[in-house]
Amino acid sequence: MGVETAAAAAPLYRIEPPRGWLEVRLREVWEYRELLYFFVWRDVKIRYKQTVIGVAWVVLQPLLTMVVFTLFFGHLAKLPSQGLPYPVFYFAALVPWTYFSTALLSATSIVVENQRVITKVYFPRLILPMSAVLSGLVDFSIGFLILVGVTLGYGLRPGFAALYLPLLLLLAVATALGVGLWLSALNALYRDVRYVMPFLMQFWMLASPVAYPGNLVPQRWRWLYGLNPMTGVIEGFRWALTGHGQPPSALLLASAGMVLVVLVGGLLFFQRMEGTVADLV
Repeated sequence: MGVETAAAAAPLYRIEPPRGWLEVRLREVWEYRELLYFFVWRDVKIRYKQTVIGVAWVVLQPLLTMVVFTLFFGHLAKLPSQGLPYPVFYFAALVPWTYFSTALLSATSIVVENQRVITKVYFPRLILPMSAVLSGLVDFSIGFLILVGVTLGYGLRPGFAALYLPLLLLLAVATALGVGLWLSALNALYRDVRYVMPFLMQFWMLASPVAYPGNLVPQRWRWLYGLNPMTGVIEGFRWALTGHGQPPSALLLASAGMVLVVLVGGLLFFQRMEGTVADLV
């Protein structure tokens, strides 16, 4: 009798996702910032656990791709490179692109991969895609240092335009997070999303100025081309690191506007599906 009375008197807490579309739990994410740090550090350690050459994979992936692009698209196809050496032209695009593609793929699958944690412990689910995007910055930092070395090795000296690099990186991070929020929720609802991802990343790379300069796109389609956020990021990286060409101001404005729409929409969609995702995984 005493046990039943104590159980009846105990308060009952029910955790629910916020009902309003504009009630995004950013403050709650800040309160769980130590858990976010733990997830980021865990992702970094898992990525290189039991690997033979460790972080060298971060350099080899864009470096080998740069060699292939230089050989086939540069020397054989002779695509224009905006007056830059082919290795610098391609490597300056591959470093931000590799970060973006890796972060997006990780963010898409991270909710499903952590289904046991989601169903047992409460924490802001937004932390999961955020940790996937932030952990990729470690790899990006290593690749970026190699990129600076390659740029300096070819006698190119970044000027004041290099001050735009943090903003360009922030744009890439926001793009990966915004799209990752959409895809991570959809992947939990429809598991065949993971089968679409390889095709999506290949198509997105071809739709971005990775293997070719963006000025090859006809002027009347430039505004549409700029709606791809990675267009402004990649063109901006090349310009900021080398100072060659005109600043992609129009492309950056179009890309930034598109990123804002995708990010806000992703936050709202992920929040809306948060309760359903917890039940399905």
